[in-house]
Amino acid sequence: MNSLISIRQKTDQAWPVKSLFISLAAAVFLIAACAPAPAELKTADEKKPSAPGPELVGRVATVPADKRFVLIQSYGPWKVETGSVLTTRGPDERAANLRATGETLGEFAAADLQSGSIQVGDAVYRQPVIKPSETATTAEAPPNQGTASPGNLQKNN
Repeated sequence: MNSLISIRQKTDQAWPVKSLFISLAAAVFLIAACAPAPAELKTADEKKPSAPGPELVGRVATVPADKRFVLIQSYGPWKVETGSVLTTRGPDERAANLRATGETLGEFAAADLQSGSIQVGDAVYRQPVIKPSETATTAEAPPNQGTASPGNLQKNN
């Protein structure tokens, strides 16, 4: 009889562990079933237009005494359009705005200082311009207010 009591006590102690395991397994299954498929995640990300961040294009190589323009040593091919606005950041949170002049010589490019404080070694960033899509730039034709056949036109003299 003692062996029956000890078996019953062991099974009574194991029941909460089994029910916890079953509950945990059911919760994991429900969470996995509710998660979107990878294809759904990809299409949701594609729908949102991503705003690209600033791109590091070079560093300030030279600042002449008059501080009206700077020479930028480019990191790679210089792909900055003439007239583009560039920003600089210094190690002590200095910032300046530059305008690309379009003049380049080898790995160096010139830019006019527009505002701010600048020193040699400051990082130069370009903010990519997001161009509107073709459908947004085309002018829509106004709706026809009244269609008249060519034979019914009247001229006012």
